[in-house]
Amino acid sequence: MIRVRKKKIKDPDRKPAKGVYVLPNALTLCGMFFGFYAIISAINGKFIHAAWAIILANIFDGLDGWVARLTRTTTRFGVELDSLSDLVAFGVAPSILIYKWALFDFGRVGFAIAFLFAACGALRLARFNIQSGGGIKSFKGLPIPGAATMIAATVIFCQDILNFTPQKNIFFPALTFLLSFMMVSNLKFHGLKEVDFKEKKPFWILLFFILLIFFIVIHPQIAIFTLASIYVLSGIIENIIILIKKRKQKPEVQDEKNKNI
Repeated sequence: MIRVRKKKIKDPDRKPAKGVYVLPNALTLCGMFFGFYAIISAINGKFIHAAWAIILANIFDGLDGWVARLTRTTTRFGVELDSLSDLVAFGVAPSILIYKWALFDFGRVGFAIAFLFAACGALRLARFNIQSGGGIKSFKGLPIPGAATMIAATVIFCQDILNFTPQKNIFFPALTFLLSFMMVSNLKFHGLKEVDFKEKKPFWILLFFILLIFFIVIHPQIAIFTLASIYVLSGIIENIIILIKKRKQKPEVQDEKNKNI
């Protein structure tokens, strides 16, 4: 005799089970921990430790989102926690780091520029949170982890490779101001979400990935600084090209309208 299983009808009035997904949120908290560690290290004058902690926080920031999407455990709670973690690790931590390392000698101007970085980072996160629901995979404005990584990579490169200590060098407040402006700008930047890892890719991409790992292992200080600089500069160059193309298209459209008239 064949038994027919009855489907359970879900009660619409039933409240969802309470709780949180541990793995992605634990990774997010790891990123927040390294951001907090970076703040303490920067205050104590351990700038290299602070910079590397920001880099590690960036790794965990990428892992928590990837794990949440892979395991389908993305929740509103996780999104909000991730945003708060990003503000600590990539907004407050790098602003304190750059202030203690390079902007302190500029007095109130240096303090204001350091705060500007943290404030623009908060605005960048708030704008991303209200725009991320439309399925847009590219970023509007420089992502706050990218700006923070650029600050950390600059500190590591100058301290470890160049053995350079900034003493009221105008380059560093200018760099911090530029990164702050880029976070709240309308410049287009790309992210890993645009890459579909489920599809097959050319073989040379795998070779490039191996060479990239080799470069990072041999010279991590130079590699991180180079990659961060390429990411920031590529965004600027791409947006300049887009702007030039738009300006070239406008006269052509205007000429067509004049012809139709």
